[in-house]
Amino acid sequence: MTTLTQHADQLSTTTLLRFATAGSVDDGKSTLVGRLLHDSKSVLTDQLEAVEHASRSRGQAAPDLALLTDGLRAEREQGITIDVAYRYFATPRRRFILADTPGHVQYTRNMVTGASTAELAVVLVDARNGVVEQTRRHAAVAALLRVPHVVLAVNKMDLVDYAEPVFAAIAEEFTAYAASLGVPEITAIPISALAGDNVVEPSANMDWYGGPTVLEHLETVPVSHDLTTCHARFPVQYVIRPQTAEHPDYRGYAGQIAAGAFRVGESVTVLPSGRTSTIAGIDALGESVDIAWAPQSVTLLLADDIDVSRGDLIAPVGDAPAVTQDVEATVCHVADQPLTVGQRVLLKHTTRTVKAIVKDIPSRLTLDDLSQHPAPGQLVANDIGRVVVRTAEPLALDTYADSRRTGSFLLIDPADGTTLAAGMAGESFAADPAAEADNDDAQWDF
Repeated sequence: MTTLTQHADQLSTTTLLRFATAGSVDDGKSTLVGRLLHDSKSVLTDQLEAVEHASRSRGQAAPDLALLTDGLRAEREQGITIDVAYRYFATPRRRFILADTPGHVQYTRNMVTGASTAELAVVLVDARNGVVEQTRRHAAVAALLRVPHVVLAVNKMDLVDYAEPVFAAIAEEFTAYAASLGVPEITAIPISALAGDNVVEPSANMDWYGGPTVLEHLETVPVSHDLTTCHARFPVQYVIRPQTAEHPDYRGYAGQIAAGAFRVGESVTVLPSGRTSTIAGIDALGESVDIAWAPQSVTLLLADDIDVSRGDLIAPVGDAPAVTQDVEATVCHVADQPLTVGQRVLLKHTTRTVKAIVKDIPSRLTLDDLSQHPAPGQLVANDIGRVVVRTAEPLALDTYADSRRTGSFLLIDPADGTTLAAGMAGESFAADPAAEADNDDAQWDF
């Protein structure tokens, strides 16, 4: 039988890190991504030739590595990032999925999209300007989304003569601000994305810095956690009932394990009904196994014939989330049309979609100073605010602080299926960062 420890050891050499870049306009996010791809030999020859050709046509002597991610015509014309660009690359030590997100205020929703699944966020700061309003905004979004690791990349150090005091002052200011939001880990690295200093190779111009390069940190930052400590959650996606001569009585519940692990013989409860049973079998890739863990896609077989359908959540008895019809959450509004009190919506949580109504919008968050604007009445595009939603049917919802997977949801326009808002159930920021830091068991589940 494969144990969880053996499974973790097997994955240790092929781990996947999802990370996002963020920062103010013109801080060099796309250039950093391009430098990472270029210097790690992750750019195909024809891609590099296309970038060199585009750079020459714009009168640039050296290749503009930002063009490796800024693919939209408007992005190239304006020299800015508008949409989230996803790139995939790998080194011998780890595989990566990176999201290059925009820096403009009006594209905050794009940054939320890119960082929502990230285990690490790279926040860039121009060494000449230091921590600015947009830097604080992106740090706050990373904290709201419970991104476990944040890297402060102080860019354009070549334009401040690689001065250590400049880096130290920026790092101290940002670290204090991010820590006050409850970000559990912050790493500061001085870089020059244009020149390649401390991106992939150590810089010869900053011998005063003894820490890792950006790539070295990305390769070594821990992204795995003890699977046995997670709240086990299994959203049912499909009921398998073949009713064939070969399998006359087979009834399986298929889906992807959202968190934790399940074992044959374990007592489980099916939510929202609350009925209990025992796991009689687990099928994975056509074979019976004794244990399965996130993020495997499996089929669970229960010992009792109880009513289970798509959208139900299977969880261990004694460790199940509360069932509620009143959802209090922080949402990022992503649609162009506003979200208003009294509006009828659909709420999609894991594989379950239910009718709902927006009962209240208590406040809108001002990311500049983290103040709450009370009773705004509505949320417009890029707004982040608190909402109270009443659902027509009960939901088994974790808090987002406990699980980014089963504590998140979408609000959808029932008329045309447009996504209105991305929601995070429960409190916004960590209530007491100092207390969480003292608690060895306080870990953000991702």
